[in-house]
Amino acid sequence: MTVELLIQLLVSGLGMGFIFALIAIGLALIYGVVGVVNFAHGEFLMMSMYATYFAFALGGFDPLVTLPFIAIAMFGFGIAVYYFLMRRVLGEVMHAQIFATFGLMVFMQAAAQFFFGADYFSVDHSLLSGVLRIGGITMPMPQIAAAAGAMVCTLGLYAFVFRTELGRALRAVSQDRVAALTMGIDADRMNALAWGLASACVGVAGSLLSIFYYVFPRVGAVFVLVAYVTVALGGFGSISGALLAGIIIGVLQVLSGFFLTSTLKFVPVYLLYLAVVLFRPKGLLGRQ
Repeated sequence: MTVELLIQLLVSGLGMGFIFALIAIGLALIYGVVGVVNFAHGEFLMMSMYATYFAFALGGFDPLVTLPFIAIAMFGFGIAVYYFLMRRVLGEVMHAQIFATFGLMVFMQAAAQFFFGADYFSVDHSLLSGVLRIGGITMPMPQIAAAAGAMVCTLGLYAFVFRTELGRALRAVSQDRVAALTMGIDADRMNALAWGLASACVGVAGSLLSIFYYVFPRVGAVFVLVAYVTVALGGFGSISGALLAGIIIGVLQVLSGFFLTSTLKFVPVYLLYLAVVLFRPKGLLGRQ
């Protein structure tokens, strides 16, 4: 083990950690504001990755160019899902909300399988293809771009939620919906905004992931399972907790993959989560 190798592992772990955090923050935002776990979150990621790939394959547009447009489109898609689906079941029992998002997940997976088949697609080159060498450290440029983009987006969302009027309204609805209503805050609008922002986050994550990861109908399941663990580890509804947990999980799974084997790289992650569940059930930064 050399210092250069350790730095390279940490950089790789931080890169994946910010990707995990960006995906998980969307889940945490929806749960914190609306009180619903979106089981179709991974399929939103899959949808954005397909959109990025086809924009590249059919139009020749680089993922970095289409990223803001896909984020905006996913923002609109998230709002549409809320108004046309989730709004109708919010007043129902919890089972109705679970089945609504689970059914949406199954529908989106089946639709992707029907229209695009089970083939694996990839963006074979990008504006940021190649590697960056600093001393004895070698880092692929696509992963660096993905980490940087995810970090900027995550910090931007954090600043929006904690430094703007709309963000304060979102947090007010999350903390006490009745009190927020008495203060004149439109909770329904905040619910839609939460779904839109969460979808935009996975839109950015999907665009960044498509630079170096394959696109296929079940790609969302690969990342959303870790995202669920990230949200639970950080604390349900906590954006800062999801950010911290994403970084921890990213670094831990890279180090585990190196010191153990790639097939066991998530075992320490789940063991850490189990320890948190046993000794701190609310998560690292979750509310009581």
